[in-house]
Amino acid sequence: MAADPLDGDVRRLRFSGPRGSNGDPIGYSPVRSEDMTDPAFTLTPLDIRKQEFRKSLRGYDTAGVEDFRMRVADVLERANRERQVLEERVHALTEHLRVFREREKAMNEALVAAQQLRQETRVAAEREGQVIVREAEAQAKRLLDEAKSLESTVKARMAETERQFQQYVGGFRALLERQLAELRALDGQK
Repeated sequence: MAADPLDGDVRRLRFSGPRGSNGDPIGYSPVRSEDMTDPAFTLTPLDIRKQEFRKSLRGYDTAGVEDFRMRVADVLERANRERQVLEERVHALTEHLRVFREREKAMNEALVAAQQLRQETRVAAEREGQVIVREAEAQAKRLLDEAKSLESTVKARMAETERQFQQYVGGFRALLERQLAELRALDGQK
């Protein structure tokens, strides 16, 4: 089965004749003089439509060549439109990708900032907790010192009160004993 040039196989067309490198008749000149193997070479539908072939006695059927040129030009035009649509789509998707990457970068930066803020907040809370503990310990020590001071004051007052009580009781006992002795003496006189 012969390859169909519309499917992209143009070997049969290029190297089919004995004259010229591409089977072109002598004196043939293409619309573009560029090398067909050059990757920068682009064939447009207009180039295909304007391409003229020399007529020769044993040449190709003119109507067939014209029909082929029109079909190739149409296919190339359709491929160019599809390529343009795809390039626009690629451009749009690339822009979407750029936007998503910027968002991802912003989210990563926000995440890093949140982690740093969390770390700083934790450190600040630990520092504040240590300050509160130190203040509480200092206040507890002050309260303990005050309690000990009050305890010694209360003990001193209690000792003084006890001494005064013992003195009062001793004085009262002595008074009672004197009065009892006086009463006995008075009782003995009667």
